[in-house]
Amino acid sequence: MPNASARPKHNRRTRRRRRADPARNELVSNSLESAQQCLFNQDYGTAFVHYLLVLNLAPMFKEFAKDSFRFTLFKWAEELDSVGRIQDLFDCYEQALELFPADEVILNSMGEHLFRMGFRDEAAGHFHKALKLRPDYPEARENFYRVANWLVERWHFLMLNDHRRNQKYQQAIQKAVQGGCSTVLDIGTGTGILGMCAKKAGAAEVYACELSKTMYELACEVVTANGMDGSIKILHMKSLDMEVPKDIPQRVSLVVTETVDAGLFGEGIIESLIHAWHHLLLPPQRGENEFGEQSTTGRVIPARATVFGMAVECLEIRRHHRLCVTEVGGLSMAAAGELQSPVSCSSEPDDSMEPYTTERLSRLPGGYKSLTEPFTALHIDFNNVQELEGLSSRKVQEIRLPVIRGGELDALAVWFQLHLDEESSLSTGPQEDTCWEQAIYPVHSTKGFVLKPRDELVVEVSCRDAYLRLCSVAVLRDGHKIHLDKRVDSIYPENPTSNPEAELCSALACLQTDQTKDLCMLECSEMALLNNHDYHQSFCSALAKLISQLKGRKREQGCVFQSDPTVPSQCSSLLYVLDVSEGFSLLSLIAASQGHVKAYSSVEKSKQQEVLNRLAHSSGISEQHLEFWLNHIEDEQGMLQRPSREDLWSAIILDCVETCGLIRQKLMEKASLARCLLEEGGRIFPERIVVYGKLVESDTLLLESAVQGQEPTLGFNIAPFINQFTVPVHVFLDFSTLECRHLSESVELFVLDLMETNANYTHREVKVQATTAGRITAIPFWYHIHLDSEISVSTLSHNSHWKQAAVVLQQPLEVRAGDWVRLAVKLHKSTISISAHLENTPGMQ
Repeated sequence: MPNASARPKHNRRTRRRRRADPARNELVSNSLESAQQCLFNQDYGTAFVHYLLVLNLAPMFKEFAKDSFRFTLFKWAEELDSVGRIQDLFDCYEQALELFPADEVILNSMGEHLFRMGFRDEAAGHFHKALKLRPDYPEARENFYRVANWLVERWHFLMLNDHRRNQKYQQAIQKAVQGGCSTVLDIGTGTGILGMCAKKAGAAEVYACELSKTMYELACEVVTANGMDGSIKILHMKSLDMEVPKDIPQRVSLVVTETVDAGLFGEGIIESLIHAWHHLLLPPQRGENEFGEQSTTGRVIPARATVFGMAVECLEIRRHHRLCVTEVGGLSMAAAGELQSPVSCSSEPDDSMEPYTTERLSRLPGGYKSLTEPFTALHIDFNNVQELEGLSSRKVQEIRLPVIRGGELDALAVWFQLHLDEESSLSTGPQEDTCWEQAIYPVHSTKGFVLKPRDELVVEVSCRDAYLRLCSVAVLRDGHKIHLDKRVDSIYPENPTSNPEAELCSALACLQTDQTKDLCMLECSEMALLNNHDYHQSFCSALAKLISQLKGRKREQGCVFQSDPTVPSQCSSLLYVLDVSEGFSLLSLIAASQGHVKAYSSVEKSKQQEVLNRLAHSSGISEQHLEFWLNHIEDEQGMLQRPSREDLWSAIILDCVETCGLIRQKLMEKASLARCLLEEGGRIFPERIVVYGKLVESDTLLLESAVQGQEPTLGFNIAPFINQFTVPVHVFLDFSTLECRHLSESVELFVLDLMETNANYTHREVKVQATTAGRITAIPFWYHIHLDSEISVSTLSHNSHWKQAAVVLQQPLEVRAGDWVRLAVKLHKSTISISAHLENTPGMQ
């Protein structure tokens, strides 16, 4: 036992008590007083500087001043954000975290700023730290769930649950390693599974790189947990930035990668493999060396790919990419100009356009119809560097496709077969059960084009910027070539001298006015909204009812209706309507078309404002009756304020549900503010939202939510690490095509009343009876959006622009037909959570 009376060692100095420093104490006292005075005067920037000084000089005040310091930080950050001083904003947060490194509230707030500005990896790190500090912190948990959907996309779970895919990759890697590829680089390692396969197969050296910080950290955890941290070197960087010997000591003999998207090349596989062949891989096989032995060579898995496509008719694709209606809410769309989604393909690259989008054809509502047989669009050899380098300069290939059945041409659907080696391959075709979707190249012809049997569709295939581009350019019909370019809309004969009438049509078509200047691009969800007839008709009816009621009230008050809103009146006869819908919305115009209404639109983009102005002019709505209100707003707080204090809003239209199927954040806070700004008899649209749901059994949702089963993936312990990113609510679902068994009828889960604040609650218990035996794995939910007591729209309707969402249970619940299930439904800051328990009391309703 140590001698308690022994003297301290000579090299250990006793701690001296710090003497009081009067000047220092006075500075601290004065700065603290100044901070509090500046806070009172709403001078948050100066208050923040004073608090920094106080807490750095006198850390003992940290606990005392923490709440005031947080408040000052958040208010000052709002001001910096509003004037675009983003670097200063993050500098302030960094200074705050130096003082309070374990403050979950500051960490969460900084994460919110990072996520809103697109720094998702960094945001996730802050939310994760906040949750580790306080696991029951609801704001951080909900933020982490939201960002997890971006960082670890659902296909990661599907991929790891795809046993066939995993085994084929493992077999190809094992065969290559045992065939002499002893050094391996895994590009875009994700969870690290392919690199671990290489090491397990006997590779002497394995390297891996990953650009995503979240996935890099996850891969490091996985590799360590599987006892390979000393034998697999993982780099947090792009493979394009890797060098020999700086990052890896020597060139490798095998590159494995799965950096392919639905369009094959969209994740940059061509660029990364060209760089790998020049800088990281041993040269390809050149034959025997001087001793008559096969020299060590480099190779790539996957070895090759073949791309396929077909023309399809599909209403669901059509309504998300081009205008399908001639009128919206009583407004003629003739003057709108050309409206289309930003997904458009041409052989000439255009940075403003995406060449394709992605869909799982087998799950599209309404299905699809193939108009041509599948055709081969492209072959690519990943082990031929010259072929890779020549891809972008390949001559545009023209393919003629016989039309096998008639229908409207809506898109080209594309998939591919990935040849891992000479024996194994994977297909992403629409009939395959795979984690990949198909690439969709929509056709934007305004009126659509109906193909007929015996037509030939002319498709151009190119890869000018290392993106796969397929474009439907023309149709061959009865010896004539009908061009599908909507801005030409002309007919050219295959033989120009054989048909004078067609030549005349061509000449007349070339005289048409160029519509390019009137082109306006809308997001796919905005196009679907514009094509949602029921939605706009319901709003039109509800607005007409309210405006008629308010006009009657004003007449009783003796108001004289006038057409010019700029002319003052003792009793204002104008009705003021504010539309704060997200993105492009025609609701302000629909309100203004009722007469004696001045409408304020939240549309911000100049091209979209031009469309609204053209539609207003063609509908006889004067410029004075439509204003773009957000042009004059500097911050979110002023969004609902009136320009003139003496007038209140007659109606405020709130955008309540995100396209993905979730309630919009801060909806109830906005509704509370909106209620205070309504004139007597005014209304918020919608006035009430009812949430419905039902019990289902769906293996698909389980496979997309987490790695399933007790067995390790290919023998590796991955599930506990990736499953940290499991989120309880799945979004962007099409409930009508979701593979599931319905175990109950629909039931009302929750009500959000935007007009009656006292009618709301935060949690509710609902009892629902199982109609069929099975395992409850999820509770899909949707909304009935009540504009008034009689008019409502459903997010579940077949033409809805909204998708649905579902809560996936952590543990499936076994039920028999007739069992009662108690659902505990909670709402926290617009986020719905649901838990399910078997009800023990029989017969309860």
